[in-house]
Amino acid sequence: MEAPTTSLQAALSQELKHELHLTRRLLERVPSEQFNWQPHAKSMKIGTLASHIANLVGFLEMSLQGSETDMATVKMPESPTTTDEVLRRFDVNSENIQKALGQVDDATFHDLWTMRRGEQVFMTIPRSVVARTLVLNHLIHHRGQLSVYLRLLDIPVPAIYGGSADEAPQR
Repeated sequence: MEAPTTSLQAALSQELKHELHLTRRLLERVPSEQFNWQPHAKSMKIGTLASHIANLVGFLEMSLQGSETDMATVKMPESPTTTDEVLRRFDVNSENIQKALGQVDDATFHDLWTMRRGEQVFMTIPRSVVARTLVLNHLIHHRGQLSVYLRLLDIPVPAIYGGSADEAPQR
């Protein structure tokens, strides 16, 4: 008996949904009054990091809208100045990417996407690489940074893939 095959689109959608849930739990804990705090002069401010995380899933949505994106024509939103603004942006972006994923098939992820600024091409990669590298891996990387920032500010860190020193794993 063969095991049922899950489409790439369905698997990605499920994984992204899980990662977004975990990410939102961290973003909820970023204190607005600490947005300018940074652990080191070479580090991002916590508000900048939270905003970057809230915007990351937009890369996958951009890649699904056409074969290329010219960053010179993309209007970047103002940076959030409060945790509530970060969460609203994150929620809208999360909802938009889930809708966009529901409208594509697996073949879409094998197609190439180009990111450019005018004539300068930054990358041309399959959308599957956009999903894995530019979005999921990138999101997980910055979520790890944010958990360290929270720890340094003595803010309880939520359980992510297991328990944390502050709470048991979610079931």
